[in-house]
Amino acid sequence: MSTRIAFLKGHGTENDFVILPDPENALDLSPAAVAALCDRRAGIGGDGVLRVVRSAAHPEARAMAGEAEWFMDYRNGDGSIAEMCGNGTRVFARYLQHAGHVTEGDLAIATRAGVKTVHIAKDGDITIGMGRARLPEGDVTVTVGEHSWPARNVNMGNPHAVAFVADLAHAGDLYAAPPVSPASAYPDGVNVEFVVDRGPRHVAMRVHERGSGETRSCGTGACAVAVAAARRDGADPAVTGTPAAYTVDVPGGRLVITERPDGEIEMTGPAVIVAEGEIDAEWLAQTLG
Repeated sequence: MSTRIAFLKGHGTENDFVILPDPENALDLSPAAVAALCDRRAGIGGDGVLRVVRSAAHPEARAMAGEAEWFMDYRNGDGSIAEMCGNGTRVFARYLQHAGHVTEGDLAIATRAGVKTVHIAKDGDITIGMGRARLPEGDVTVTVGEHSWPARNVNMGNPHAVAFVADLAHAGDLYAAPPVSPASAYPDGVNVEFVVDRGPRHVAMRVHERGSGETRSCGTGACAVAVAAARRDGADPAVTGTPAAYTVDVPGGRLVITERPDGEIEMTGPAVIVAEGEIDAEWLAQTLG
């Protein structure tokens, strides 16, 4: 390992990430290393790590190399592997543009949830094709303290429980994962969204992301919220035949989610690179020792 490792820091609606360019898949990125990098006091700080690898160089992405040159190896802040991160995908695309690998327009990015289509607009916003939502059957309940709410089970390549509440403060501090029952509905854990209405086709949310705690934004969570809201509002595009667009306010900003009649979902929002530098490999080794 070299004595220094290049990194960048970026965020999408304040969902922030440590970005590690590793085109040839040379870094041995253990869960402990990810957790150390994401530590906000002893490390760089972030909700997760985005490792930038050429698809052809990564065994999990090699089959997608013909469609997407780059693979987003996303890890949660605790070091666990996640299938997909919507805000992270926008930041990943911004990095590719920043590094000169792509320009404005359309591109594809490989993820553990499949190949995602991306459009980098001239105004700076980035739109991600998030795929289709799956709506597993069965009742789900979210509980915080003495409050319990029915929740909608929505899968966006990762699992979500969406609860509509009267006040976002009812979600509590979200330091710990809110209990969701039955546990069998989410064998690998779940992201939990609490949602209030702000106006027609306009909602606000807070989220507890599995492996990261409360975050300032969650892209797949915002998509899950829009899907759940459309079903609640009788605006399922597959039924009405017209797209359903929802503005979703998150603590870190605003996203626009559009679900089309064919079920495809698009998420539009900002992505920013804020810094770049070098990690001292000796510090990292000592931290892990």
